Amino acid sequence: MAAEHRTKSKGTGDGRVAPSERGATFIADRVVAKIAAQAAREALDGSPKDGGAPHATVAVRRDVARVRISLELDYPTDIGLKCGAVRRRVSERVRTLAGMDVPEVAVLVERLRPAPAPQVRGQVQEAAT
Repeated sequence: MAAEHRTKSKGTGDGRVAPSERGATFIADRVVAKIAAQAAREALDGSPKDGGAPHATVAVRRDVARVRISLELDYPTDIGLKCGAVRRRVSERVRTLAGMDVPEVAVLVERLRPAPAPQVRGQVQEAAT
């Protein structure tokens, strides 16, 4: 189902619609989903190392998009803080780029991935003789 975005026409004053006001813009659900997934990546500063990228599904009705984001997070992390950042960024980007209201962004944390172990530089020990 494609989302429909219409603008209200001011007309020309004589009952006709100005040429610049004619027509409609349709934004496919998959486009809104891609915008949402990219916004989630931005909010997380990328994806976890060796982790899957965020995936979004959307339900669009008129100019309203309900978004569901599935993602993986590094562990340990502040899950609530990360999910809040994702909600805010997704809502803002979909509103800005697609012109749709976003009353709901559901975030599903599918997996917590252990953070990679810090790299330790090899140390050379001097032998005491």
